[in-house]
Amino acid sequence: MKICGIVAEYNPFHNGHRYHIEKTKELYGATHIAVVMSGNFTQRGDPAIFDKYRRAEIALKNGADLVIELPVPYALGSAEQFAYGAVSLMKDLGCVEMISFGSECGDVSLLEETAGAVMFAQQNEDFFRYMRSGDSYPAALQKTIEKYYEEEIIDALTAPNNTLAVEYLKALGELGSSIKPVTIKRVGTEHDSGRTSGYFASAGHIRKSLNAGEDMSAFVPSLPEGYETGMAKLANLETAILAKLRTMSKEELEKAPNVLMGLENRIYKAARVSTSLAELYMLIKTKRYTMSRIRRIVMAEFIGIRKQDLKIPPQYVHILGMNGKGREILAAAECDLPVDTSLRALADTGAKAKRFAALEERAGDLYALAFDKKRVCGLDYTAKPVILQ
Repeated sequence: MKICGIVAEYNPFHNGHRYHIEKTKELYGATHIAVVMSGNFTQRGDPAIFDKYRRAEIALKNGADLVIELPVPYALGSAEQFAYGAVSLMKDLGCVEMISFGSECGDVSLLEETAGAVMFAQQNEDFFRYMRSGDSYPAALQKTIEKYYEEEIIDALTAPNNTLAVEYLKALGELGSSIKPVTIKRVGTEHDSGRTSGYFASAGHIRKSLNAGEDMSAFVPSLPEGYETGMAKLANLETAILAKLRTMSKEELEKAPNVLMGLENRIYKAARVSTSLAELYMLIKTKRYTMSRIRRIVMAEFIGIRKQDLKIPPQYVHILGMNGKGREILAAAECDLPVDTSLRALADTGAKAKRFAALEERAGDLYALAFDKKRVCGLDYTAKPVILQ
């Protein structure tokens, strides 16, 4: 056995994701694929287009063997937090030998150099000076690295998949993990590109096209049955999100992750005059905060995630689905964390686990409102895992 971990959102699973899995097996000899996947909300600050069990099922039918859930505080965290939570779960499984990620450069050595450059920049006085002047975190980091490093490192940091790869490498170092990083060079279209290339299209383009009723079967290996009427949409949560924010005090707003330097005041004022999410985001937005960060913060406020939730590492391994090889992964695991398909059972394993499970349940109950045909509460405690042979 050679078990490889992959971090993903599969929102939705497309041909590029299948290519990644196939190439990981071909180039690095992976025999078993364990995926840590975001649940019902994604790092963009949006509800996933399909629920986590449908996405897990499609992944299992296309090369994955075990799919476990990334807890919602990490799924909605910054790139650094997202990567830390996912890599932490892989390390805790105790049997993952490699982590495979896509990148624009396809060069682990260059990515490791870039990770070192990022860690240097984060401790550099120039970085803090740029931040104090009002630059966003990415802008301050970019300016600092441009001052001290050559073009190859600078270019590597500007590509979105490279950027996330760097965070995985940093997390491996921070956790003292012996998991070996490997990378697959991205092919086809660029991240979030609006164009297609052969049988490849970006997840963003596929989501937009599916919502417009277009046929995207050439770019995805499979879609959930009845997907046409079963897609979650942020627009369906708009009134609920605005209503929640209007009822929150500045003190409550300040408790959400990544709310710093008085941002709660902007959110508080914006929530009282905004009549749409687009307006809300624009009123909160400043030079210091990227739009993606604003979207994540708003969703964290909506769900009730707090800063202290991200100070706690994942407390359990929640299995969304597996096949026969997935069972072999679990048999090989040397995991100190509770492992189960039942969120209810995991909630009973400790106070911190109960908090994480409660957040997952709440996220699921709110996600149920994101469909045109609303769903009932409690599905996180009643849903059956996807078990394939």
